[in-house]
Amino acid sequence: MDSSHVEKDLTDILFTEKQIQDRLAEMAGEVERDYAGKDLVIVGVLRGAVMVMADLARSLNRHVEMDWMAVSSYGSGTKSSGVVRILKDLDADIAGRHVLIVDEIIDTGLTLSWLTKNLASRNPASVEILTLLRKPEALTMAVQAKYVGWDIPNEFVVGYGLDYRERYRNMRDIGTLAPHVYS
Repeated sequence: MDSSHVEKDLTDILFTEKQIQDRLAEMAGEVERDYAGKDLVIVGVLRGAVMVMADLARSLNRHVEMDWMAVSSYGSGTKSSGVVRILKDLDADIAGRHVLIVDEIIDTGLTLSWLTKNLASRNPASVEILTLLRKPEALTMAVQAKYVGWDIPNEFVVGYGLDYRERYRNMRDIGTLAPHVYS
């Protein structure tokens, strides 16, 4: 969906589809260099990371195994509930392997802090995080992301996998959701 279809719901466009694709290609190059010759599995955090994971994987010029986890700390609201739940666990054994968690956004850091500790307990060779967006002002948990597309203000953003009540995920750009939509 083009953002022009929902422009009344947005206050502005932060990143266009082209900017997102270009940044993911740059990040893929960094991943390739850092994991050259290593057994890498990328783990997408469902559902928001689907777009990021797919486009990152297509930008990689190497074989990579992909797996998925579904974890939630939001429900259908706009703020984290503070409780993380596993809705779908990994299918692959990650012991001895390099794991790169791929997510679309680091907000409070609660989910990724918990997920990183959970995966680290499974004896991987390493666990790192790649995120397209990070909200430094919203962080309440220490989360070290190895790869960050952009830091953004603490506003409610949608598009490119980011949703509000399961809407806007398929928007090609990333924009700030207007308060009248969720107030």
